[in-house]
Amino acid sequence: MRSYYDVVVMGGGPGGATLAALLMKQGGLSVAVLEKEHFPREHIGESFAHPLIPVLEESGALEKVLASNCWVKKFGGIFQWRGEEPHVAFFDHSNTVRDGVHRWAMHVNRAEFDKILLDHAKDCGAEVFEGAAVASCTLAEDGGSREVVLKDGRSVRAGYFVDASGRRNSIVTNKKRDWLSGYRNIAIWQHYLGGVFTQTLDGDWNIFRDGAMSPIGCFAFRDGWCWYIPVPKIIDGERKVTHSIGIVTDPDILKQPGSDFTDPEVFLRTVKEVPKLRELIQDVTPVGDRMLTATNYSMINDKFADFDERWLLLGDASYFVDPLFSSGVAFATNQAVAVATLLGSTAGGTLSEQDQRGLWHDYDHEWHGMAVTFALSIDQWYYAIGSDNPDSVYWNSRGKPESLGLSHEQTFDALLNTAFTPDLLEVMTAGEGLNGLDIEGPFMSEYARAQDISLTEDTKVSLADDVVVTAGPGLDIPGFKGAIPPDPSLMAAEERAAAAAYWDDPVRRSDSVPAALGRLVPCHRFSRGDQPDRTQVRSVDGRDGGAELWNLLRRGPVLWSHLVADLDPGQQLLVRRLLHAGMLKLDGGSGASVSVSVSADSGSAADEAR
Repeated sequence: MRSYYDVVVMGGGPGGATLAALLMKQGGLSVAVLEKEHFPREHIGESFAHPLIPVLEESGALEKVLASNCWVKKFGGIFQWRGEEPHVAFFDHSNTVRDGVHRWAMHVNRAEFDKILLDHAKDCGAEVFEGAAVASCTLAEDGGSREVVLKDGRSVRAGYFVDASGRRNSIVTNKKRDWLSGYRNIAIWQHYLGGVFTQTLDGDWNIFRDGAMSPIGCFAFRDGWCWYIPVPKIIDGERKVTHSIGIVTDPDILKQPGSDFTDPEVFLRTVKEVPKLRELIQDVTPVGDRMLTATNYSMINDKFADFDERWLLLGDASYFVDPLFSSGVAFATNQAVAVATLLGSTAGGTLSEQDQRGLWHDYDHEWHGMAVTFALSIDQWYYAIGSDNPDSVYWNSRGKPESLGLSHEQTFDALLNTAFTPDLLEVMTAGEGLNGLDIEGPFMSEYARAQDISLTEDTKVSLADDVVVTAGPGLDIPGFKGAIPPDPSLMAAEERAAAAAYWDDPVRRSDSVPAALGRLVPCHRFSRGDQPDRTQVRSVDGRDGGAELWNLLRRGPVLWSHLVADLDPGQQLLVRRLLHAGMLKLDGGSGASVSVSVSADSGSAADEAR
């Protein structure tokens, strides 16, 4: 171990390993990965969402994963939650149906998968140290690096420190994480032989049966919900496909008679009674003799990055919402793309300090928006299920408008900046969009509050006196490679065709769509003159018209009736964001009320295009 590295990453899981590989691919920085365990090791989270695949392709790890036997191709999900028939959806369902090319992800044996990624980081040139547990990390006296001390007494200086250590209280924030939701969960699981594949379930609803396209299976029952995931493992020296079966429930339910799901017999008896799932698992036998558990994971740090303190949080160390929709690893690895781009741009020496601070603000602020919006989306889903289960302790302690431990300001900001996850929306509403959601649910309640702004025709609008606007680069977050907006008209036909071709073979067609790594986007930043780092509204040029709006408003007050006539949907959302941030000054106004009107569809499409 050298005495100094440009970047030290604590944690060798998918987020940390992918970051290390991406940094080495960019070049110019020395990187060390400190992992407290020795790989391979077991880990929860065996089924992924499709935005993971382009990141693995960009890091160079995808070919190695595909060449292994640790994975099963995944095409979407079957969700037995409400009614007789399950909700079903392919990944990126509307675009998959439109262009006939399936987006896909993986079910994996995490012990093997994670080792492939960590070994790949080493192959790329990162220095990987296993069995290297970090004891402390403090800012060095000169302020230009961080001092990292290991539990075995070794120490190393880091130009920048990235905490990718998972669901522990961060070693750099020195504070407990906040609850992202008002409820507590426990996940209990084991691997079983003898299970039947989910795609074989009978019913005209089953879009996965033809072609034997493997989905994840998720099944609700009175006390929570179950997952069902095919996982290739080595059993007695032979490769076999097991199924990971898990229950997500409330820890208090385990105290009720006959509901201790950590007891293998109680667990198996319970899952064999769950509708649809019971058709698949009547003949299963456990691989191990005890249940595995993970608790209290829906948590978030109040800060994901600090430019002056030279640290960032990545993956579960920053936030984790819920295992529903298998989002954790996809979010973490796409965060790794953003961190690699951020550190490469910061260390490149070509950007001003103001521009660097803007990029660090983007990472912290935009990923917080992703976390909050996804949490609201999950709670909206739970609310719908709870309304169908009035006698359930589990479902009626979730999905309430007050269940998220967040301020209204935080939720407003997130809802005006980040779209409802399209795949989740497709499953919840069978393609109806936001109009198909329960209007009293947490997401829709907050969405309505965020959109509830009315002005009169003769109201004069101008920028607040202390607002300043600066132009510069921004991080493209989330910037998923190979993504098509839900509204295909927002992308040229040739770009949509290229994205479809990419998903047909991401390795061979890696250059058919723009890379996400290193991508910066031109933007304008609206901020208060006395607190530029705290209150900021970012407008990405070409997406929400911030430059044009700035040019209109800087000339002086503009009649709302004149201004609104020229606003496109992206600018309408930008006006909402500026109003909620207190950056617009309103003068007078009487007569007819005029709303800042954005339909659910146009707003969602405009946000998703970000």
